[in-house]
Parts: sequence; C-alpha cells; structure tokens
Amino acid sequence: MTAGVPEPFTIRASDAVLEDLDRRLASARWPSILETGWERGTDADWLRDLVDYWRSDFDWRAQEAWLDETLPGRRVRVRDIDLHYAQIPGRGPDPLPLLLLHGWPSSFVEMHRLVGPLSDPVAHGGAAEDSFDVVVGSIPGHGFSSPPQDPLFGADDAADCFRDLMVDVLGHATFAVHGGDRGAFVATGLAHRFPEATIAIHQSLPMGIPGTPPSPEERAWLETTASWAAEEGGYSAIQGTRPMTLAYGLSDSPLGLAAWILEKFRAWSDCDGDPLRVFTRDELLTNVMIHWLTGSIHPANRFYWAHRQKPPAAVRPERIDVPTGIALFPREVMRPPRSAVARKYDLRRWTEMERGGHFPALEQPAALVEELRAFLRPFRAKRRTRADSR
Repeated sequence: MTAGVPEPFTIRASDAVLEDLDRRLASARWPSILETGWERGTDADWLRDLVDYWRSDFDWRAQEAWLDETLPGRRVRVRDIDLHYAQIPGRGPDPLPLLLLHGWPSSFVEMHRLVGPLSDPVAHGGAAEDSFDVVVGSIPGHGFSSPPQDPLFGADDAADCFRDLMVDVLGHATFAVHGGDRGAFVATGLAHRFPEATIAIHQSLPMGIPGTPPSPEERAWLETTASWAAEEGGYSAIQGTRPMTLAYGLSDSPLGLAAWILEKFRAWSDCDGDPLRVFTRDELLTNVMIHWLTGSIHPANRFYWAHRQKPPAAVRPERIDVPTGIALFPREVMRPPRSAVARKYDLRRWTEMERGGHFPALEQPAALVEELRAFLRPFRAKRRTRADSR
C-alpha cells in the first residue's frame, strides 16, 4: 500500500478555540455534591485547584512552542490515516531505529522525557553507541493522528500503519518498538504481523498465557486481575460497550474530560495518592489539552469497543516469536507472572523495577532509558546484518 509524503506538522490552536475553552471552564456546571477524597472518583478540591491553574497560569502557547521543539511533529498519509509522529535523529555512530508508543488515556507527550537520553546519550551521561533514531507515534484516533472511520479499527490495524511509517516512509528495514498499555498492544501487533521488520519489542504492560492448569502464581494473577476489573474496570466496561454515549459529555465539557482522564493518572501511577508528586501540572494539562483540541477522546475510547469485537493479537492466546523485553513496574495495573508471559513471548529480558506505575516514561524515565539501552544492545549488530542482506 502506497504511503504519502511526510509534511511538517506545527501544533497551533486558534484563538477562538482557546477563548471557547476558557468560557467553558469559567461557566462549568459542577456537581451539586462535591466530595473530597478519591474513593468515589476525582477529588473535588484537587480538581478545583487544577482548573484554577488551568485558567490563570497554564500557558498553552508556551506548550505549543515546547512541543514543537521537543517533539517536532510530522504527518503522513498511510492506510487512510493521517498519521502524526515526532522524529528525533540519533547522535551516535550507528543509531538504532526505535518507535515509542503511548497508552491510554495518554498521548505522544508521554514520551517527552525519554527522547533526549535515547537520541543523544552522551549529553545525558551515556555512551554514544547507545544512540537511537527515535520516532514517537500518535496512535490513530489519538491526539494529532486522524480518527479511523472503521469502528473495528484496533491495535493490530494501528500496527499496520506504523509498519508502513517505519519501513516505507522512513526507510528502516528493521526497527525496535517500546510501548506501554495500548502502545504495548500495538507493539505486539507489529511483532505478530511483521516479524521480518520488528527486530525486538519492549513492554511495560505485557500480556500472558496461563498454563493448563495454571500454576498457583498464575491462578493468583487471574484472581487479582478479576478483582481489579470489578473494582477499577468501570471505565473499560462503558468504553467497551457504549463509547458513543460517554463521548457526548467528554467532548462537550473540558471539566468532565479532565476529571475522566486525570483520575487514571492518580489511580494508576506510583504517586502515593498525589499525582503532582510524579507529574507536573503542565504535563497533565497538556495531555488533556491534546485530547480536547483534537476531539480525540471518543476515537481513543472506541478502541475498547473494537477490541471486544475483534481482539488483537496481544490478548489472543498466540505465541509471539520476536525477542521481547519486559520492565514490570510495581504499580502497573496488571502484573502477569513471568511464566505466563514467557508462554506468549520470546522472552529475553525480565526486570522487576523498583518504582513506577502505568506511565513509566513520565514516572521513572531514567530507569526506563537504562532498561531500553540494556535490552536493545544485543540487537544492534543483528539489525545491521538484516539491513545489509536486503
């Protein structure tokens, strides 16, 4: 399938859109009962403070300039999708192409703390031989990538788009991929569908295949996962069954959108109950703004519905034979045991991390960078052999 020609993509919201956002925040209709604490959802006092900052101190124009400098954007037409990505060339003798993929409810900005150390390791205390040509993708339907028209479009379809980007558009015969959450699903799809191009995958949210019968450790994992789904999985249930109903409110109310997204940054991160321990206000609000300005919350949420109807390779009991590395963070939402993961993947590296949760690229970037460097070192020579043999 023929891909288009990449074009520079500058992030620029119109003054009218920003003025409309401020009006909506100023006139937001808050619930008649505002409850403090996080037991029943987003804490009212915390959200009020954040909205006050959003309206008075948050500078979106400064964030636009910062994004354009840190994650310089481009878009290209692939498979009927306008695919957004940032490309940061490596500074080293032989940079390894590395695709970084975000999860939900996140966006490409999640990876901003990784790009400098990965692309220019010498400037960040590393060795030049560990440099990467970094590509940060926006999954179709998320942020500045256009929404798929097919409601069944899911992680495996996104993998098709990123294969075309990396191979046909950017010219990499082989490349590595790191992803968390939905990005891990897409990484698995790339390994499953394009093993000749995907030299290795690295994940922070792996899936697994339990034994028959499952071991005691695997049985405990399955029970814990079921318990978590009952307690925490309401968002997944509604997004997987009635995403359109939810979309009206989240697309109309920036207050509702922020509450929906940011509750997960608190619940799923290693933040000791306070998201501002690990994320800055600007990071949190920039992610919310990307969803708001692009209207992407519904197509992003709709992946849950698509995956219920057409499960991707990540959740099917299929073997993935591409070399795989896992960094398992202690506050990740699901933590399958190593035995189950090894049944599904060609597991080459398994590291139990000391701190971090569902958003490790933001929570523990230095530790994640070191893991990526260590896991991918053995594949550099192999990549050259593959590329030279074409």
